[in-house]
Amino acid sequence: MLGSKKSLITSNAVVKRLSAYPSGFVQSITYDNGPENARHLKINEKLGCLSYFCLPYHSWEKGAVEQVNGLIRRYLPKGTDFSMVTEKQIQDIERDLNTRPKKCLGYRTPIEIYNELYGALPD
Repeated sequence: MLGSKKSLITSNAVVKRLSAYPSGFVQSITYDNGPENARHLKINEKLGCLSYFCLPYHSWEKGAVEQVNGLIRRYLPKGTDFSMVTEKQIQDIERDLNTRPKKCLGYRTPIEIYNELYGALPD
């Protein structure tokens, strides 16, 4: 959990989290237009990826993100006090979503695809 939505804190957290993956794994990141994403070019530089921004109120431009957000809301409904959500709870949600078969992956799980392409998923 981030203690602030300041762009420096957000960008450092994104880089820390995504740099655990193999070089070239992160190809692009789609952002909303919040000020917390102002350092997206620094993230690109560190991760070797591209930035994309959606137009305000154009949720269909990031359909996959919105679909996953809907799944996350099953665990953390609107109004959830995120200061009460533990790192363990977040890890459990990640595990559940990454072990869920997806039609677009031929009913395989994201972890199966990752392991096939890159080997064991980082901790």
